[in-house]
Amino acid sequence: MTAIDILAKQLWGMWAGFVALVPNMVIALVILLITWVVSRIARRIVDRVTGKASIRESLKQLIHTVVSIGVWVIGLVIAATVVLPGLTPASLVAGLGIGTIAIGFAFQDFFQNFLAGILIMVRKKMRIGDIIECEGIIGRVEHVSLRETHVRKLSNELTIVPNSTLFKNPVEILTDGAQRRHEIVVGVSYDTDLEQARDVIRAAMEGIDIIDQDRRIDIFAREFNSSSIDFLVRWWAGSKPYDMHDSRDRVVRAIKTALDKAGIEIPFPYVTHTFKAPVPLEGQAEDGVAQA
Repeated sequence: MTAIDILAKQLWGMWAGFVALVPNMVIALVILLITWVVSRIARRIVDRVTGKASIRESLKQLIHTVVSIGVWVIGLVIAATVVLPGLTPASLVAGLGIGTIAIGFAFQDFFQNFLAGILIMVRKKMRIGDIIECEGIIGRVEHVSLRETHVRKLSNELTIVPNSTLFKNPVEILTDGAQRRHEIVVGVSYDTDLEQARDVIRAAMEGIDIIDQDRRIDIFAREFNSSSIDFLVRWWAGSKPYDMHDSRDRVVRAIKTALDKAGIEIPFPYVTHTFKAPVPLEGQAEDGVAQA
């Protein structure tokens, strides 16, 4: 028997095996189609159930995704056992166990982000719509998936952040509460009566409606600066970035107006030059005033 005959025999055997598997492949395709239909039905049922329940949006998305993945895993396993009759669920699990290490190294980042996404969805904090800050990214959380989180920056750019970044690094949730504390520094001249300045600043703060007047307003003499004595002024207002800018704008304008009316100076930096030796002058004016 020649090499051509051997090759032809092998090719014929492969073709016969493929033809024998065609019915099984058709059945597997039907199973996949049924799986797709069942997955859609299951997602609709989950949407209806979770829609009536008072749970977080991120948790709803997690349940939705887990149910969909579970249905597809079951459908794929059944289709694989139909195409390969010798393949059982036990042997499939054993085969996956052999390649777990290689798959783990190859998809390390994927699985890391996947697990981080599950943990982010389960935990109560960082809801959809929150303003967060992490690794220099400040924006509103728009969507949380099993691999990534969509953060809309305050300047409207969309940043796609891997879930592992949000899980491993500190995340500051600016809108966790309805209010947060804001602060500015106000400087007055050294010849100012500090008690009077404190009273003027407090009176100006009490006239601002955007500030929560039921919570304490702090006015502390902070330090001796180069040209002024600085007060630290702190108050409570809305936690959103716009609320922060709006309240600061009103506070600065109100304090400036109040200090001006009271005749209290907000000094600009003074510079004092000290010379260890007399400074030579080029000439003297007739009235004795030095001219440079």
